[in-house]
Amino acid sequence: MNIQFDGKTVIVTGAAHGFGRAIALAFAMRGASVWACDLLGDELQETLALCLDVGGVCCAKTVDVRDRAAVFSFIDEVLEEDGAVQILVNNAGGVLGQVGRPLEEISETDWDSIFEVNARGAFYFSQAVAPSMKRQQYGRIINISSGAGLGVSLTGIQAYASAKAAQIGLTRQLAHELGAWNITVNNIAPGFVLSNPNSIRQFESYGPEGQQALINRFALQRLGSPEDIAYGVIFFASDYANWITGQVLPIDGGR
Repeated sequence: MNIQFDGKTVIVTGAAHGFGRAIALAFAMRGASVWACDLLGDELQETLALCLDVGGVCCAKTVDVRDRAAVFSFIDEVLEEDGAVQILVNNAGGVLGQVGRPLEEISETDWDSIFEVNARGAFYFSQAVAPSMKRQQYGRIINISSGAGLGVSLTGIQAYASAKAAQIGLTRQLAHELGAWNITVNNIAPGFVLSNPNSIRQFESYGPEGQQALINRFALQRLGSPEDIAYGVIFFASDYANWITGQVLPIDGGR
């Protein structure tokens, strides 16, 4: 299966490390014009360098996905430079340094901040690229949620599980709204992957026995990698997924 994206413009949010970096690099290696964005400027520059090192075309911009005006300004810049957007990957998200605590200890800010980056950001970016995709009668939107959105979060963070479930609901709704313009909207729900500082800290906190117990829960008896998630994105963005929309693909080693 030889998948290439020559002539396609791809936006990847949350591209500074982990899933986002692997996704940006996967598209860059396959001929796409990649626009990578994140709030973490230094790490984002590392992603840019990696994409350029493989001969890819990439531009990196610092963007706060929670800021609607900033999102629309960024999309305007992409359109001015490349003329259109064919593929959007809403990857930005996470727990923002929070840890699991009892329900009664959660503040309004704790709750809202996680929803802003995990759900609202995906909405803003989808809203901003939709006119370009409609004009082309073509588009691919891929949202990165979590197994937490399909079940119970290992983090114990109520807002994270809820926001990822909301993002899955947004995926299904947009698939029906945008399908008439040949725009597909799909979702990937990753399992436990050591993809960022938060997941690494969480895994280390389990200790050797807890780590092995977690791994034993997977049918494949091993942790996944950010590249495993990127391959799923590449599939959804490709012509092989032309008649797939509104779907959630768990990539979790078989839970």
